[in-house]
Amino acid sequence: MISYHDLREVSPRKAREVIRKVLGQHHGNVSVAARILGIARHTVSRARDGTLHDCSRRPHHSPGKTSDEFEALIVAEAKRTHFRYRRLRWYLERKYALVFSENTIKAILRRNQVTRRRTRSAAGTVRHLYDYEDLVPFRQLQLDTKHLLDKRALPKEVYDHMKQHGLPGYEWHIMEVTTRARFTAYSYELSATFGFVFIMLVLLWLRAHGVRGSICVRMDNGTEFCGGSARKLAQWNERLGPLGAMLDPIPTGAKHLLALVENAHRADDEYFLMVHAERCVHTRAFLTKAQGWQDTWNFFRSNYGLGMKGLTPREKLKATKVLVHDHVLLLEGLLRKIGSLNHFLRQHQGGKYVPTTCQRE
Repeated sequence: MISYHDLREVSPRKAREVIRKVLGQHHGNVSVAARILGIARHTVSRARDGTLHDCSRRPHHSPGKTSDEFEALIVAEAKRTHFRYRRLRWYLERKYALVFSENTIKAILRRNQVTRRRTRSAAGTVRHLYDYEDLVPFRQLQLDTKHLLDKRALPKEVYDHMKQHGLPGYEWHIMEVTTRARFTAYSYELSATFGFVFIMLVLLWLRAHGVRGSICVRMDNGTEFCGGSARKLAQWNERLGPLGAMLDPIPTGAKHLLALVENAHRADDEYFLMVHAERCVHTRAFLTKAQGWQDTWNFFRSNYGLGMKGLTPREKLKATKVLVHDHVLLLEGLLRKIGSLNHFLRQHQGGKYVPTTCQRE
């Protein structure tokens, strides 16, 4: 015969139904029922007077428990951003100035059954894109554009706010491979004119601040650049030749070759747009916030990528006497100030640049 304790492991409800059945057979005598089933009288009384289901063991008073309002906020932000406990802790501190431990957030997500959104990654061995130990600063650059209005990357509220207030829709981003220093501009539309102006502007800035040696700019085959056209690529490289620079388009579909700048785009979503975009109601405010984010990235944000060892771009550049780009701009505004692209090229492309060897100091 199965005992009460074995039956309870299978179904607490069935075990209590058995107790009530034995009580009924013995005219409600608690002592007799407890003796027959081999359990305490208190267990029989509880099954008789209580519910068939197990009661919650949650304490009536929990002075250290997170308040219901904060718990609801954590759950709502977790579902909205799809962050896990570590990134969510940073996000809540940055956006709401609320400090929670990672263990607290982890327990709240588990208690509310907030599941993790999983993404599939390509199988295969990990291969480094560069020999990071031997790279000379500002020899290798990665260039890409980012569509800021991305429904998959941004919460609906942030997306709708940016669209409603007419904030810039595109980010132009060059990342220096050795130090992870970034150069950023924004625009309302994508065009090859903006692409060439942005590349030329960054190269001129680098040469003006003492960067020597050849520069390779890796980019994709988007229409805002050379669009996969060999003729256009040759024309751009010919114009950039006097500055000692060469464009290096990646093969079609090989986005992993731009992994550094692509990962930075994810950080832009999580640490800049999700936090600050809703606070901007016009372009000037947006560019001000973007300037603050770029300053944070270049001067204060530690990077734990290959070869960085937790240093900031500024710390990595400390021995090179090369400054970090410190101005975020709007490309439409730049062209209005210049007057035209041809005037810009005439002003800055006279004479041939002769590259020299870049030495570490």
